[in-house]
Amino acid sequence: MMQGGGGGGLGGGLNRGAGPGMLANVADVDGAVYNPRVTRRALAYVLPYRGSVALALAMTVAQAALMTIGPVWTKVAIDDHVAQGDISGMTIFLGLTVLAYFAAFLANWAQMQVMTVVGQRLLQKMRGDLVRHLQRLPLTYFDRIPSGVVVSRVINDVQTVNELLSNGIIQALSDVLTLGFTVAIMVALAPGLALVTFAVMPLMVIAVWIFTEKAKIAYRRARVTVAVLTGEFAESYAGVRVVQAFAREDASQEHFAELNNDNRVANVQANTLSSMLLPVVELCNAAATVSVIAYGGWLMVNGGSVTLGVLVAFLAYITRFFQPIRTLTQFYNQLQAATAAAEKVFELLDEPVTIREAARPITLARVQGEVEFRDVAFSYGREPVLEDVSFHAEPGEMIALVGHTGAGKTTIASLLCRFYDPIDGAIMLDGHDLRDLSFKTLRESVGLVLQDNFLFSGTIADNIRYARPGASDEEVVAAAKVANAHAFIQRLPRAYQTAVLERAANLSLGQRQLIAIARAVLADPRVLILDEATSNIDSQTELLVQQALRKLLAGRTSLVIAHRLSTIRAADQVLVLDAGRVIERGTHTELLRRRGHYSRLYQQQFAELIPA
Repeated sequence: MMQGGGGGGLGGGLNRGAGPGMLANVADVDGAVYNPRVTRRALAYVLPYRGSVALALAMTVAQAALMTIGPVWTKVAIDDHVAQGDISGMTIFLGLTVLAYFAAFLANWAQMQVMTVVGQRLLQKMRGDLVRHLQRLPLTYFDRIPSGVVVSRVINDVQTVNELLSNGIIQALSDVLTLGFTVAIMVALAPGLALVTFAVMPLMVIAVWIFTEKAKIAYRRARVTVAVLTGEFAESYAGVRVVQAFAREDASQEHFAELNNDNRVANVQANTLSSMLLPVVELCNAAATVSVIAYGGWLMVNGGSVTLGVLVAFLAYITRFFQPIRTLTQFYNQLQAATAAAEKVFELLDEPVTIREAARPITLARVQGEVEFRDVAFSYGREPVLEDVSFHAEPGEMIALVGHTGAGKTTIASLLCRFYDPIDGAIMLDGHDLRDLSFKTLRESVGLVLQDNFLFSGTIADNIRYARPGASDEEVVAAAKVANAHAFIQRLPRAYQTAVLERAANLSLGQRQLIAIARAVLADPRVLILDEATSNIDSQTELLVQQALRKLLAGRTSLVIAHRLSTIRAADQVLVLDAGRVIERGTHTELLRRRGHYSRLYQQQFAELIPA
């Protein structure tokens, strides 16, 4: 199906608050630091790479063991060789210590290389899953959730989860192993000195418990505010012309500054809580070092079992003891952020796909173009948008929809494209309910040309060929000629290879419209929907567009939405809508004779065209 997209709001010009509005549909709830369901789903992404992860784990164990054995050999070198004046023995053990540290470095390097590859694959897979799911979601999701929030989920939150899965867990395991090995050797070397070192642990436990209680909400709030900030910036950037046109720069900047400040406050609160733990760990490290030197020195002076080698080894092990604790507290911060991010990612992945293909879809070899609405009702929320709408179009007929803004015209077009499903009634194509047809049949059979069509980055030829990627250059040019677009394209610097800038800024609205029509010509749908396709363009361009549309509509069933009633005189049937109901139907001439609602609309437009 050839599709287009409309504009995007007022670009930050509205005077919204940071709470309602953008934040209204963004969950911000507290939860457990460890969520078993989320953890299982996250680890499922790691499962296909279990061989690589196992290798990384083996390297991690080796690194932890090698880093722990070094101080033991240093102790042996001092007590058994330096004290005896055995220089050769001292050299051997110091050499073994250096060798152990170098081997630990190689193990760490290998582990990092393996997990870098795994991490990038995880990132690719998770983002791919999100994008594939997003493209299957109904338009109601995009109506409800700000685009910046979605971007933040796909980019920021996935990155946060990936950092935990690819590096954080392995690093935490390394810290736990290092801590375990260190504690075991400390107790084996000198139980008394080990107890002195461990005496500071209650203070650390209390600090971690306080941090746990305070940090939950802070990290979730930080993720929400950065998502909203991203959405506000995207909206402001997209609507910068409107902002400048209405001189709303100050209001837009003020609103952005408000959201930016919310994000700053949330991050300051989260980082303040995070930074509280590190000074506590450093304080405990210093206290343990002083205590071990004092107690160990006292034991040495008084002829105790502590030797100089043991004391030197213990001072090294104190650093080994508190370094993992320091990084584990940072891992806790990472776990907090990643759990919150994973909840958001899986919340998006769990968003229900309500527009689904039938279990056994019907694929039509050739669509004739017969369209029928049978007692269709629809609502975007509580208020009904369409009620009891029925009409029938034979193949090749033109159905025109007219009515005031909000009457339900575009909703009918969206239902025929099956962007939404009706809540009651049925929509038929060649006698088959749209819900029973395959997506391939539906998308190839129904085309759409909007008032403000979306052009993608790439060349003009790429945008025309978007309807049929396999089309040749000759077919692209032929479609452009039918759409009256060939002449202006040839005048461009690089003709069909001219690059389309973001939001098609280098093309006029009329030129975009002609390219969209060329795209629809190339798609060759049997049913064509024109939604205000000739509005907002100048008279000369409108003439070109009208000529192109006449060629495009020939032999096709068409649903035409137009405010300019002069453009639909040739319609086989005109449906007049008001408040979601069809209040009049007939040809242009028949409706004028009835002197009803359509006649009044027509006379009003005709009167507006005559100068006073």
